[in-house]
Amino acid sequence: MPKNKKTEWQVGDPAISVVSDQFCNPYPMDLLVKRKVQNFSKDHYEVFDPSGNLLLQIDGQAWGFNRKRIMRDPAGFTILTMRQKGLALKNKWEVHGGESKEREDLLFTVQQSQAVSLKTSVDIFLPENNNVKKTSNTCDFHASGGYSNISFKVFKSDALIAGVTHKFTWGSFCKGKYNFKVRVNPEVDYAFIIALLVMVDDNENWC
Repeated sequence: MPKNKKTEWQVGDPAISVVSDQFCNPYPMDLLVKRKVQNFSKDHYEVFDPSGNLLLQIDGQAWGFNRKRIMRDPAGFTILTMRQKGLALKNKWEVHGGESKEREDLLFTVQQSQAVSLKTSVDIFLPENNNVKKTSNTCDFHASGGYSNISFKVFKSDALIAGVTHKFTWGSFCKGKYNFKVRVNPEVDYAFIIALLVMVDDNENWC
């Protein structure tokens, strides 16, 4: 969990590869994420670089329990699957490589820091840390944000590794679509950050 003194992940720091090394770049990345509700049960995310190239796409259920979301590359190849884990005081997701459900393919787990909170606060655990008691003091990464929108920052210990900015408008809300701006620091796995964004968005906004 981040301490009072915060630093920032920079060029030359070790790579943070959670999904795959192929999603780690040696320079900062600015990404645009577009979300659109396709119908009453499904929505769709698209991730673009500053040149407008499609990098990732995510589909899944917009309503219900035990939801599932699948991240694919531009060609439609499955990268990972996010699954919500039933009813619990703290909303929890498990993320596996490809479409697997197997323990050996687990990439990371996301869990709300507190059962009731008015602002974004989630803890992320890697598989090797999966058997310890899950608290904000034992997590591998932590994401925290404000009260008024789905903007948040992602930390590894006390180091900032990525930031997500979302500005809520009633116009975009009523149309069922809105955008995020994502800043990913050097050598940080952007597929990991985007997956985290999708799960936080799902937790905070069920529309």
